[in-house]
Amino acid sequence: MSSLMIILLIVAVLVLWVIFVYNSFIRLINRAKEAWADIDVQLKRRYDLIPNLVNTVKGYAIHEASAFENVTKARAAAVSAGSLAEKSQAENMLTGALKSIFAIAEAYPDLKANQNFAKLQDELADTENKIQAARRFYNRNVRDLNTKVDTFPSNIIASLFKIVKMDYFQLSEEAAREAVKVNF
Repeated sequence: MSSLMIILLIVAVLVLWVIFVYNSFIRLINRAKEAWADIDVQLKRRYDLIPNLVNTVKGYAIHEASAFENVTKARAAAVSAGSLAEKSQAENMLTGALKSIFAIAEAYPDLKANQNFAKLQDELADTENKIQAARRFYNRNVRDLNTKVDTFPSNIIASLFKIVKMDYFQLSEEAAREAVKVNF
């Protein structure tokens, strides 16, 4: 009878361990999803600011139509991007297109003095900072999840329940080195 109790105790401990590890995976996945939602909110805020910024700059630099068209296309691509890889690529394109708008603004001193433009610059700078903070938070949560998926013995539970690693939200090397300049 005592050997049966030992076996039942071992099975109970094993079941409790599986439940604990599974629940920790669920917590990590939910944290990563929450962190992605934070990024998404800031990206939507950024998308909402861009048309106002473009319209403000357009009034001063009418002959720069290709730059405005590039920003509009990049914004549309970013809004409609589906997967995380597509979203990262679209965000990199949008960052590059915004750089061209700010480069145009450099050539127009009256535009730099415009209060609407200055306010939009401040809001965009604030949004960019929030995106970076949300991105770091998301990537930390993804790192924790991915580490747990890869390490033994939790990797056994991950494969048993088909829990997979998540992708990081990364900027391209060029975009990471050159931040959008919004202060003049």
